[in-house]
Amino acid sequence: MKVAVVHEWLVSQAGSEKVVEQILALYPEADVFSLVDFLPDELRGFIRHKPVATSFIQNLPLAKRHFRQYLPLMPLAVEQFDLADYDLVISSNHAVAKGVLTRPDQLHISYVHTPIRYAWDLQQQYLRQSNLHRGLKGAIAQAMLHYLRLWDVTSANRVDRYAANSHYVAGRIWKTYRRRAEVIYPPVAVDRFNVNTQRQEFYLTVGRFAPYKRVDLTIEAFNQLGLPLVVIGDGPEWPQIQSLARSNIKLLGAQPDAVVGDYMQRCKAFIFPAEEDFGITPVEAQAAGAAVIAYGKGGATETILPGETGLFFSKQTVESLAAAVQKFESEGCRFNPMRSRQNAEQFSVGHFRSAFKTFVEQAWINFQGCNLA
Repeated sequence: MKVAVVHEWLVSQAGSEKVVEQILALYPEADVFSLVDFLPDELRGFIRHKPVATSFIQNLPLAKRHFRQYLPLMPLAVEQFDLADYDLVISSNHAVAKGVLTRPDQLHISYVHTPIRYAWDLQQQYLRQSNLHRGLKGAIAQAMLHYLRLWDVTSANRVDRYAANSHYVAGRIWKTYRRRAEVIYPPVAVDRFNVNTQRQEFYLTVGRFAPYKRVDLTIEAFNQLGLPLVVIGDGPEWPQIQSLARSNIKLLGAQPDAVVGDYMQRCKAFIFPAEEDFGITPVEAQAAGAAVIAYGKGGATETILPGETGLFFSKQTVESLAAAVQKFESEGCRFNPMRSRQNAEQFSVGHFRSAFKTFVEQAWINFQGCNLA
């Protein structure tokens, strides 16, 4: 098979790019398509230093820093990719990648990290955060998102088979597109962590300082508890987080993977207050032997075993999180670091490759059978 891999944008190596990395490991001869490619040279290894076919957005003014501002043009841009030479098209989708145009004799598989959230369930939050919830600019933004929803639903029918990164996302795919999706958990590099059974007395949270990550909630809960907390990350809410933190809270800013891993291997427990589609950091923390105290919604409910590898709190409030931490303080000795590691291993790179390869092969066999019928 001649394979094309389509990704929205290549500017960093985050969770969705780790999926692309493993897809390219399975299909090393595949060609790569992306709306824009601004990867620095030192990060190009995960796409095997391949040339990338980009869209016209690549050459628009200020695209390198502000390509997201061209969201209204992205449906048009992704439809311009010429994929005529390929037997199999794999789209890595969290916005518009699934909207590529293919022929009936081409198999299109889409691995969905999430349906485009700022056009659907997070629209109001997105508009408020962008100060686009009122006035003329707000009306234009709402009209644009309305158009994007119409295109998103229409383009959903261009996909032959869907894979989702969690049951939570599979449910959102059904809600949004009325299409079934196979759940294939994303690859987590669990082997880069060692298990330390001797835990220290500080708690840890890691993440980007963005509103939905709810780092502020963790800070306020630990201000109330007075327990030691280490916070790793940065982002647009840094000034607010810095102003909230009291003396028991240590802000380290962004740190390299080795430092993050070291803290995960030593922390008393890992705090995860966000509602994520999957959530890689709770799995990484478990791979390092840490118990996880997480908000009990989203992908975390599929990766944490309550009472065995962590605890859930039911509401995104200071009181609910603080109560969960206090419960862990009294019951923490029940949690076995080796059990956390054992649970994390089911989300390994090897498991992803095996599951995705089997999914694609079965889809190809079924697709060929349908075309022959």
